[in-house]
Amino acid sequence: MARFVTKHFGIVEFQPDTVIEFPSGLPGFEQETRFLPMEQPGTKPLLFLQSLDRPDLCFITLPVRVVDPDYRLAVSAEDLRLLELPEDRQPRIGTEVLCLTIISVAEERHPTANLLAPVVVNLRTRRAVQAIAPDSGYSHQHPLFRAHQEDSCSSFADAPGSRS
Repeated sequence: MARFVTKHFGIVEFQPDTVIEFPSGLPGFEQETRFLPMEQPGTKPLLFLQSLDRPDLCFITLPVRVVDPDYRLAVSAEDLRLLELPEDRQPRIGTEVLCLTIISVAEERHPTANLLAPVVVNLRTRRAVQAIAPDSGYSHQHPLFRAHQEDSCSSFADAPGSRS
């Protein structure tokens, strides 16, 4: 069993065959090619992708279908080659690939999900890419929570027959 010290999770022990390999790294983090997927108690369905080369680098992700149950995956032929998957069709989420959306969390803003460029992991080989699909119609800042247009209590108070 291998060990790694992280900034956010302390000492982590893991099996080397659980590591996810990004042959080309991630956009903006091209040198980062090895990540450990980690679940933490009480945070399911969040999955943390912890870099094994930088103790301070960890991405918060969710399965893409948690954010959008009807999500349509669009992986380029080049990315399919990197993933070692057939190029003649899109892979099936859940059986052939794990498809994750990276979550952005910023102060004084609601969290967003990057549906434009999901992380796609070949479940058989554990090779991964961030599959950018510019013509997909998805956003890199898809809101995770919708602001309530009306407060439910005030809507009830304004309803006909209610007392103020």
